[in-house]
Amino acid sequence: MLNIADTLHRWCREDRPFALATVVGVSGSAPLPPGTALAVDMGGRAVGSVSGGCVEGAVYELCRQVLEYGSPPERARFGYSDDDAFAVGLTCGGEIDVLVQRVDPTDRPHLVAALDDVVRDEPVAVAQVVEGPAELVGRTLRVSGNGAHDGTLGDEDTDRTVAARARALLRAGRGGRVETGGDADTCPETLTLLVHTKALPPRMLIFGAVDFSAALSRAGRFLGYHVTVCDARPVFATPERFPDADEVVVDWPHRYLAATEVDARTAVCVLTHDAKFDIPLLRLALGLPVGYVGAMGSRRTHDHRLAALREAGVPEEQLTRLNSPIGLDLRGRTPEETAVSITAEIIARANQGSGLPLSSGTGPIHPPASVGSSTARSAG
Repeated sequence: MLNIADTLHRWCREDRPFALATVVGVSGSAPLPPGTALAVDMGGRAVGSVSGGCVEGAVYELCRQVLEYGSPPERARFGYSDDDAFAVGLTCGGEIDVLVQRVDPTDRPHLVAALDDVVRDEPVAVAQVVEGPAELVGRTLRVSGNGAHDGTLGDEDTDRTVAARARALLRAGRGGRVETGGDADTCPETLTLLVHTKALPPRMLIFGAVDFSAALSRAGRFLGYHVTVCDARPVFATPERFPDADEVVVDWPHRYLAATEVDARTAVCVLTHDAKFDIPLLRLALGLPVGYVGAMGSRRTHDHRLAALREAGVPEEQLTRLNSPIGLDLRGRTPEETAVSITAEIIARANQGSGLPLSSGTGPIHPPASVGSSTARSAG
């Protein structure tokens, strides 16, 4: 639902009821992941998508019915039609489960608060019940960036359990499915929830104030990264040279990296092409829990770099994390083409993609998906 947070926030502020259709399950190949939503207000205005166009009309009508008749939340499954690929169904060959529910803003102040967080660019998670007792399906729980939660899923124990799982997903920067309950002594009812997250943006740390860095900072910003350019040379590391970077830092690269915060979503791109910067920086970066480490240079430079890193004591298992020469083989030469090559490799590594042309493969284009990429389970 957070894909349409801006519009939902405005509707809530106008106290405008709406129907919310959320993709809660995907099997086979489908164009949009769980958590994606479409909403329809009382005037028939629609925002968002659940299928990229295949079943929008049918979901829109379901939303209108739920709004008009005040029906309880309703689930519907849409799949590929063998007889008529253009009938209501997913022509891409997959199936999606959609949960349609009516939302009255005055009844859900915690959801309004979550949308406030999103539009202010604050981290927040929303846990939505998608399977369980009928009276609980569609309920939501907000978990803020500081760990507090509001709203309720029925009882305090369940709220605490789900909030803890949602906090973990929020810290990881992804959503997911959470199951809780099924314990005869404590929580006899089993609930399945979809956790929607709006995390702080991942970081892209670009070392080296060069033309390639300027192009990469533009590409990184386009992809939603918080981009930092760092170089020890103040004459080159200036905001004027890197207008698309969120920050430009003058410091020795390894010293800056040692002092800044990183996580599993951080991409470290070493474009300095200078051993006195590269070696101490890569020695540190390869031992940190970051998602990507890449370094620019020729294959000869790469071989010399590996030898220097081994001499500096970097273990072989850490050296396998180094993407060098940086980027996918697109045969590009300009800074802009190189930036596309690097970001394509970062995306492929993050999503465990092959980096090969889709035309060279077989099977579904989209692998089985959950919100983000993980499933969390708890008993509470």
